[in-house]
Amino acid sequence: MDEIDKSLTNQTEAPAFFHLSVLSRELIAGLEIRPGGHYLDATVGGGGHSRLMLEAAPDVRVTAIDQDEQAIAAAKTQLHDSGERIQFWHGNFTKYQPNGLTFDGIIADLGVSSAQFDVPERGFSFRHQADLDMRMNQQQSLTAAEVINHWKEAELADIFFKYGEERLSRRIARAIVEKRPFQTTTELAEAIAYSVPRQYRYGRIHPATRVFQALRIVVNDELKSLETFLNQAPNWLKPGGRIGIISFHSLEDRLVKHGFRESPILQVLTKKPITPQDDELENNPRSRSAKLRIAERK
Repeated sequence: MDEIDKSLTNQTEAPAFFHLSVLSRELIAGLEIRPGGHYLDATVGGGGHSRLMLEAAPDVRVTAIDQDEQAIAAAKTQLHDSGERIQFWHGNFTKYQPNGLTFDGIIADLGVSSAQFDVPERGFSFRHQADLDMRMNQQQSLTAAEVINHWKEAELADIFFKYGEERLSRRIARAIVEKRPFQTTTELAEAIAYSVPRQYRYGRIHPATRVFQALRIVVNDELKSLETFLNQAPNWLKPGGRIGIISFHSLEDRLVKHGFRESPILQVLTKKPITPQDDELENNPRSRSAKLRIAERK
């Protein structure tokens, strides 16, 4: 779901919730969908991967969860023709309790969906002017505005470096503290751009990209949630069941790689991550950073 924000373009109207699923062929093939199987989609988004699982074999059932209410609503609309073969649950995948259910396969497509980026008021993109929000679950209280306007300079520098891998983290944090408070995404992005050297300002990606990634990760507690999920999810698989996780930056991919490798009940099936093929890259440039890893319960 996640991608470098530079690829976004301004839009005059907020689009409907739409997400083009990435690495779909590779994910469905890797899961080896079984007739009559029960699968967990831990990040249903717009429902693209869930539909492919439902169509891959007869009598497949899917439990679909997401912490974004807009995503759940969109998936229900997209998948209404599946009837009782799909059940929905709203919440973070770390809070899900299967209550004794085991699954033939589990998938998670991490990060931010295209829809979340492209709806300005969600505050994920600095290509649109919007309040500094960035909450995937809009019921939670912590927002990007709270972090930017109230956290200490050292804390900001640390999260920019740790979660955004931003080498100018201290310089940017200092400028933010000097110029805050900030109300909108564009105000913040402009302040970041003018806090860095000119050659950095006009580099390959916008200088605010890594800071916005770090803010989003902190606001949604993404990496800690992923660690928790990697510890829990293998226990929800039937023997021989498979788990496939799509990540979009090195911090996520590293956690998935080590989580699979260190699990005592998983066998890693992908020594190296699977990446998009040329035709997918051409049709969906946002897929360029996607990496898929698959493991099987012993």
